[in-house]
Amino acid sequence: MTKTYHPPFTLTHLILKLSEKISREIGRLEGSKMIFPSITLRRSNQIKTVHASLAIEGNTLTIEQITDLLNDKRVLGPKKDILEVKNALELYAHIREFNPLKVNDLLRAHSMLMQNLVEKPGHFRTTNVGVFKGTHVAHLAPKALRVTKLIHDLFEFLKHTKDVSWLLKSCIFHYELEFIHPFVDGNGRIGRLWQQLLLIEEHPVFEFIPVEEMIRKNQENVIELENQQLL
Repeated sequence: MTKTYHPPFTLTHLILKLSEKISREIGRLEGSKMIFPSITLRRSNQIKTVHASLAIEGNTLTIEQITDLLNDKRVLGPKKDILEVKNALELYAHIREFNPLKVNDLLRAHSMLMQNLVEKPGHFRTTNVGVFKGTHVAHLAPKALRVTKLIHDLFEFLKHTKDVSWLLKSCIFHYELEFIHPFVDGNGRIGRLWQQLLLIEEHPVFEFIPVEEMIRKNQENVIELENQQLL
């Protein structure tokens, strides 16, 4: 019998401490209206999520413009940015239709997210890629020929590993997906979406928490610290 792939990670004291803290906060929400939010709160969180996830990738549309697009109003802005938002709004509106344990659902989600933005949405890359930071290669992704197997191994880990919480699985998956970089474009967006889907497996309340907004704020803090160190 083939042994299930196990990503390289260590459960540190800090990770366990933070996991316990998150579990306590979820416990405080049990039975509250946050578990069954109003339609207004659902829409607000969806808008914040889409805005934050796309802003990380350089999308220039504001929360107000995204709200207008959700309400089928006309918006002035770069054509590509508007298309990115429309695709993301459509995708997040159907978020519960995706099974986070199925590779085909990952491909289907990528197809919706990147429709008319890349040549072959919903398909793994067939070329080798590197992630650049300025003019320097920050990460050289695994070769294209390995992508399919690496992704299937990662999903096997999700399905068959029982001694790791969904909370931690979501973080591990997000990191591993970005490392593999399975798509020509849209890896960050699809990684953040899939992390939320896996967090929903931990607790339904995560459907209504704009985790992407927190990621964006944390990213901005990191960039600010890096800039201060360069001064």
